[in-house]
Amino acid sequence: MTIRAVVLDIGNVLIEWQPERFYDAEIGEDRRRAMFGAVDLHGMNDRVDLGENFRDVIYETAEGYPEYRDEIRMWHDRWLELATPVIPHSLHLMRALQSKDIPVFALSNFGVESFALAQAHYPFLRNFDRPYISGHLRLSKPDPAIYAHVETDSGLAPKHLLFTDDRAENIEAAETRGWQTHLFDGPEAWAARLVSEGLLTEAEARA
Repeated sequence: MTIRAVVLDIGNVLIEWQPERFYDAEIGEDRRRAMFGAVDLHGMNDRVDLGENFRDVIYETAEGYPEYRDEIRMWHDRWLELATPVIPHSLHLMRALQSKDIPVFALSNFGVESFALAQAHYPFLRNFDRPYISGHLRLSKPDPAIYAHVETDSGLAPKHLLFTDDRAENIEAAETRGWQTHLFDGPEAWAARLVSEGLLTEAEARA
């Protein structure tokens, strides 16, 4: 079955996204656990991913929890420290695919302002053949509508799309539509999948 485009998630595929790790280092694991237990920080981030203003959502949430105000504001003020580092082998694979004229799309849950910030810091995020960013679309994975938008906008049938993401529910939603998928658990297995599909040679896929 011919793959005509490769579709990449960004967080934990191209760039590590581990907010808990950041907070463990900043405030200690015990306080981080207490804060994440008291405040739905990932739900807060989901609002940003659906297009609400980055700073407004974070600061509004922080005001509701004065005991954690300064820590919650870090989600905005020090966001680049949450979204780091780059996963070098994954970036190599993206570039290797594009060097062979294989289109690479982004399909990522990402806020409007935070994506602009990330693009400024990580210029390779400007290089997707088609970026599908939830904040711009006001749709997020695993909503079937965002996958349908990719199909319609790209003009590609589901069977011609190969999608990798680190979240099982996002993969399952794509599979339901007939996309080819790979649950990302590290760049080595992803490289092997690209080789098995005939998209890259072993030498091209090597970091």
